[in-house]
Amino acid sequence: MIETARLRLRPWTPEDRAPFEALVNTPAMMARLGGLRDAAGIDAMFEKRLNDQAKHGCTYWATELRDTGELIGSCGIRIASNYGDDLPISNMPEIGWRVSEAHWGKGYAREAAEASIAWGWTNLDAPAIGAWTTIGNDRSWGLMERLRMSRRPALDFRLLGYAQDDPVGAMIVYLLERPQ
Repeated sequence: MIETARLRLRPWTPEDRAPFEALVNTPAMMARLGGLRDAAGIDAMFEKRLNDQAKHGCTYWATELRDTGELIGSCGIRIASNYGDDLPISNMPEIGWRVSEAHWGKGYAREAAEASIAWGWTNLDAPAIGAWTTIGNDRSWGLMERLRMSRRPALDFRLLGYAQDDPVGAMIVYLLERPQ
Protein backbone atom coordinates (compact mmCIF):
# COMPACT_ATOMS: atom_id res chain seq x y z
CA MET A 1 0.00 0.00 0.00
CA ILE A 2 2.60 2.59 1.13
CA GLU A 3 6.32 2.07 0.62
CA THR A 4 9.21 4.10 1.93
CA ALA A 5 12.94 3.57 1.55
CA ARG A 6 12.90 0.93 4.32
CA LEU A 7 9.27 0.14 5.12
CA ARG A 8 6.01 -1.17 3.73
CA LEU A 9 2.69 -0.22 5.31
CA ARG A 10 -0.15 -2.55 4.37
CA PRO A 11 -3.62 -3.57 5.54
CA TRP A 12 -3.77 -6.19 8.29
CA THR A 13 -4.97 -9.71 7.55
CA PRO A 14 -6.60 -12.11 10.02
CA GLU A 15 -3.35 -14.13 10.00
CA ASP A 16 -1.54 -11.15 11.53
CA ARG A 17 -3.43 -11.41 14.86
CA ALA A 18 -0.78 -13.45 16.77
CA PRO A 19 2.22 -11.41 15.52
CA PHE A 20 0.29 -8.22 16.33
CA GLU A 21 -0.11 -9.31 19.95
CA ALA A 22 3.57 -10.24 20.22
CA LEU A 23 4.54 -6.75 18.99
CA VAL A 24 2.22 -4.54 20.97
CA ASN A 25 1.42 -6.40 24.19
CA THR A 26 4.74 -6.15 26.01
CA PRO A 27 5.41 -4.43 29.35
CA ALA A 28 7.61 -1.76 27.75
CA MET A 29 5.20 -1.07 24.87
CA MET A 30 2.14 -0.84 27.11
CA ALA A 31 3.77 0.97 30.05
CA ARG A 32 2.21 4.33 29.17
CA LEU A 33 -0.86 2.89 27.44
CA GLY A 34 -2.73 1.29 30.30
CA GLY A 35 -0.71 -1.86 30.85
CA LEU A 36 -0.82 -5.32 29.34
CA ARG A 37 -4.11 -6.40 27.76
CA ASP A 38 -5.83 -9.73 28.06
CA ALA A 39 -6.76 -11.73 24.94
CA ALA A 40 -10.12 -9.95 24.64
CA GLY A 41 -8.39 -6.55 24.80
CA ILE A 42 -5.93 -7.50 22.07
CA ASP A 43 -8.76 -8.94 19.98
CA ALA A 44 -10.59 -5.60 20.27
CA MET A 45 -7.48 -3.62 19.26
CA PHE A 46 -6.87 -5.87 16.29
CA GLU A 47 -10.52 -5.90 15.18
CA LYS A 48 -10.53 -2.09 15.34
CA ARG A 49 -7.72 -2.04 12.78
CA LEU A 50 -9.56 -4.43 10.46
CA ASN A 51 -12.85 -2.55 10.86
CA ASP A 52 -11.27 0.88 10.32
CA GLN A 53 -9.68 -0.33 7.08
CA ALA A 54 -13.01 -1.73 5.84
CA LYS A 55 -15.05 1.33 6.86
CA HIS A 56 -12.68 4.23 6.16
CA GLY A 57 -10.00 2.84 3.83
CA CYS A 58 -7.30 3.60 6.38
CA THR A 59 -6.10 2.37 9.74
CA TYR A 60 -2.94 1.95 11.74
CA TRP A 61 -1.49 -0.35 9.07
CA ALA A 62 0.81 -3.32 9.52
CA THR A 63 4.35 -1.97 9.19
CA GLU A 64 7.08 -4.25 7.92
CA LEU A 65 10.66 -4.02 6.71
CA ARG A 66 10.74 -3.93 2.91
CA ASP A 67 13.90 -6.00 2.64
CA THR A 68 12.80 -8.90 4.83
CA GLY A 69 9.03 -8.62 5.28
CA GLU A 70 9.52 -8.68 9.07
CA LEU A 71 6.53 -7.18 10.86
CA ILE A 72 7.90 -4.44 13.13
CA GLY A 73 4.82 -2.51 14.19
CA SER A 74 1.77 -0.54 13.26
CA CYS A 75 1.50 2.97 11.83
CA GLY A 76 -1.02 4.94 9.86
CA ILE A 77 -4.09 7.11 10.02
CA ARG A 78 -7.49 6.18 11.38
CA ILE A 79 -10.64 8.20 11.80
CA ALA A 80 -11.20 8.99 15.49
CA SER A 81 -14.58 7.34 15.96
CA ASN A 82 -14.40 5.62 19.34
CA TYR A 83 -13.92 8.47 21.79
CA GLY A 84 -17.45 9.88 22.00
CA ASP A 85 -19.20 12.25 19.62
CA ASP A 86 -19.02 15.25 21.93
CA LEU A 87 -15.25 15.66 21.71
CA PRO A 88 -13.55 18.14 19.36
CA ILE A 89 -11.35 15.33 17.98
CA SER A 90 -14.34 13.17 16.97
CA ASN A 91 -14.08 12.02 13.34
CA MET A 92 -10.69 13.70 12.93
CA PRO A 93 -7.94 11.80 11.09
CA GLU A 94 -5.55 10.54 13.78
CA ILE A 95 -1.96 9.52 13.09
CA GLY A 96 -0.59 6.81 15.35
CA TRP A 97 2.31 4.39 15.62
CA ARG A 98 3.73 1.52 17.61
CA VAL A 99 7.11 0.06 16.76
CA SER A 100 8.40 -3.09 18.44
CA GLU A 101 11.05 -2.62 21.11
CA ALA A 102 13.69 -4.39 19.02
CA HIS A 103 13.38 -1.57 16.49
CA TRP A 104 13.21 1.49 18.77
CA GLY A 105 15.66 4.26 17.99
CA LYS A 106 16.05 3.44 14.28
CA GLY A 107 13.77 6.16 12.91
CA TYR A 108 11.10 3.73 11.69
CA ALA A 109 8.21 5.45 13.52
CA ARG A 110 9.08 8.81 11.99
CA GLU A 111 9.58 7.34 8.52
CA ALA A 112 6.24 5.52 8.67
CA ALA A 113 4.45 8.53 10.18
CA GLU A 114 5.74 10.93 7.50
CA ALA A 115 4.59 8.52 4.78
CA SER A 116 1.19 8.13 6.46
CA ILE A 117 0.75 11.89 6.73
CA ALA A 118 1.60 12.29 3.03
CA TRP A 119 -0.98 9.59 2.27
CA GLY A 120 -3.52 11.47 4.41
CA TRP A 121 -3.06 14.76 2.59
CA THR A 122 -3.48 12.99 -0.75
CA ASN A 123 -6.42 10.77 0.17
CA LEU A 124 -8.42 12.54 2.88
CA ASP A 125 -10.31 15.81 2.75
CA ALA A 126 -9.41 17.12 6.19
CA PRO A 127 -8.03 20.46 7.37
CA ALA A 128 -5.77 18.80 9.96
CA ILE A 129 -4.40 15.49 11.20
CA GLY A 130 -4.33 14.97 14.94
CA ALA A 131 -2.37 12.81 17.36
CA TRP A 132 -2.79 12.23 21.08
CA THR A 133 -1.17 10.39 23.92
CA THR A 134 -0.61 10.63 27.66
CA ILE A 135 1.65 13.35 29.04
CA GLY A 136 3.98 10.62 30.31
CA ASN A 137 4.51 9.17 26.85
CA ASP A 138 7.35 11.55 26.01
CA ARG A 139 8.65 9.38 23.15
CA SER A 140 5.31 9.70 21.39
CA TRP A 141 4.72 13.41 21.86
CA GLY A 142 8.39 14.01 21.11
CA LEU A 143 7.83 12.44 17.70
CA MET A 144 4.70 14.57 17.27
CA GLU A 145 6.88 17.64 17.75
CA ARG A 146 9.54 16.32 15.32
CA LEU A 147 6.71 15.87 12.79
CA ARG A 148 6.04 19.61 13.29
CA MET A 149 2.73 19.02 15.00
CA SER A 150 1.56 21.74 17.41
CA ARG A 151 0.32 21.11 20.93
CA ARG A 152 -3.37 22.08 21.28
CA PRO A 153 -4.36 22.05 24.99
CA ALA A 154 -7.91 23.23 24.19
CA LEU A 155 -8.47 19.84 22.49
CA ASP A 156 -7.20 17.67 25.37
CA PHE A 157 -9.70 15.07 26.58
CA ARG A 158 -10.20 12.09 28.88
CA LEU A 159 -10.65 8.56 27.59
CA LEU A 160 -13.90 6.93 28.57
CA GLY A 161 -13.63 4.27 31.26
CA TYR A 162 -10.68 5.75 33.18
CA ALA A 163 -10.96 7.27 36.65
CA GLN A 164 -10.54 11.03 36.86
CA ASP A 165 -7.22 10.62 38.69
CA ASP A 166 -5.83 7.95 36.31
CA PRO A 167 -3.10 9.61 34.18
CA VAL A 168 -3.54 7.00 31.42
CA GLY A 169 -6.99 8.41 30.66
CA ALA A 170 -5.78 12.01 30.19
CA MET A 171 -4.95 12.65 26.54
CA ILE A 172 -2.87 15.56 25.27
CA VAL A 173 -3.54 16.56 21.67
CA TYR A 174 -1.29 17.73 18.84
CA LEU A 175 -2.38 18.90 15.36
CA LEU A 176 -0.76 19.22 11.98
CA GLU A 177 -2.56 21.68 9.72
CA ARG A 178 -2.95 20.86 6.03
CA PRO A 179 -0.19 22.58 4.03
CA GLN A 180 -1.41 25.46 1.87
